[in-house]
Amino acid sequence: MATAARFLRRTLRASEPASRLLSTSYRSIVGRAAYTTGGITDVGQPTPKSHPELLADEEITPGIASEEYISRRKRLLDVLPEKSLAIIASADQQMMTDVVPYSFRQNGDYLYITGCTQPGGVAVLSKETGLCMFMPDKHKRDVVWEGQTAGVEAAVDFFKADKAFPLSEMKKILPEMIEQSNVVYHNVNTSAASYRNFDAFRRASLNNKVKDLVHYTDELRWVKSKSEIKLMRESASIVSQSLLQTMLLSRTHREESQLAAKIEYECKMRGAQRMAFHPVVGGGANGSVIHYSRNDKKIKTGDLVLMDVGCEYHGYLSDLTRTWPPCGKFSAAQEELYSLILETNKECIKLCKPGTSIDEIHRHSVKMLINGFQQLGIIGKGKSVQYNYLNPTAIGHSLGMDIHDSTTLSKGKLLEPGVVITIEPGIYIPPVPILNEEAPDRYRGIGIRIEDEVLITESGHEVLTASVPKEIPHLTTLMNMGGGSFAAEAHEPRAACS
Repeated sequence: MATAARFLRRTLRASEPASRLLSTSYRSIVGRAAYTTGGITDVGQPTPKSHPELLADEEITPGIASEEYISRRKRLLDVLPEKSLAIIASADQQMMTDVVPYSFRQNGDYLYITGCTQPGGVAVLSKETGLCMFMPDKHKRDVVWEGQTAGVEAAVDFFKADKAFPLSEMKKILPEMIEQSNVVYHNVNTSAASYRNFDAFRRASLNNKVKDLVHYTDELRWVKSKSEIKLMRESASIVSQSLLQTMLLSRTHREESQLAAKIEYECKMRGAQRMAFHPVVGGGANGSVIHYSRNDKKIKTGDLVLMDVGCEYHGYLSDLTRTWPPCGKFSAAQEELYSLILETNKECIKLCKPGTSIDEIHRHSVKMLINGFQQLGIIGKGKSVQYNYLNPTAIGHSLGMDIHDSTTLSKGKLLEPGVVITIEPGIYIPPVPILNEEAPDRYRGIGIRIEDEVLITESGHEVLTASVPKEIPHLTTLMNMGGGSFAAEAHEPRAACS
């Protein structure tokens, strides 16, 4: 117990807020005036001049320099066939009502290639023209309501495009580029009607000249650069610190909604721009719902709570799950299941190294869990098919600019240094049978997942979320700590375990 307490004190001391928090001639024809504040041009997103606390000189987005963006474009063009054209559209602005927008999040491929975090643009890449950006037309009345956004000037000067034009000119320029190309690549799932409706694009599609780009960009995004790894390490650190604070709060605040609010608050106070996804806060039987999202119940005394959370830090995501007893003690049935999932988590992490694959790690996890479930009497001998009712998920996935990154790549692809994956074994036993599983009553209504974020290194791996407790002694010690600075948020008496 003393060892567990020392581990937790070191972890809690580390849980502080993050310290770091087409042509020039055409531009003159457009004649668009830039909005400035104190001599600093506003391009609709942070720049080294407008936000020196966020961006160093020559960075387009925090942590990523213009040279890296230019290198990404070159690498993409190098793998595409000759006389190819790649069209990458930004994400659309989604509206909550007719005039109220949702918070905007950029399409991963568009952000990866351009660095532009704003909606409405279309990027076109070819060896003949380099990067050509078509930027949204903006009228003065739009600026009054929505603020300044990047135009053709910013596309060339800040995003380092080779050419830039207003989006309204795309219908005159892009069709000719399509006609002159042998193959047109675009992301089928995130394409924009702004170019799909061009006759030239339709003809190319009918002639089988239009192909999906996503496999190429997924390959580029599979291995992270040193700059990307630094951002992902910070994203993992933020969510780890924030979940630890949320775990402490759960001792006295048992509403799922309160814990969801706490994790978001802590992440944003530490520098995250948003959550990576809607937090999963499943108390008791709600933890057996894999993507539970309601977060509207009170966690009963004696129940476990499962929290699956992640945040976004300057375009890069984290993903972490812990399951624990807020009352400070596992029941016998909970501990039996938790110990099996924990052991599977730890053994699978040991397999994370260059040359193995997510598929290989998954197969190992299935063997471990089936054997464990049979020993516990959850599934019978010769009934291993029931495993899929209890855990229908894969052991993990690639992580990066999207929560499931590089999804078109095979799970059998060999891991390499610089790849980031999750390891997340679990068991999900509903309170009453839904499928044909036959779990004993004592395990009913228990859901457990333990998820870590793992960076593949030259020598093996680094667990980016290792600071968050998952050993049973550490969790029970954390939940039973009283007094001092660790209980600063405890305004209500703690409920005892039943």
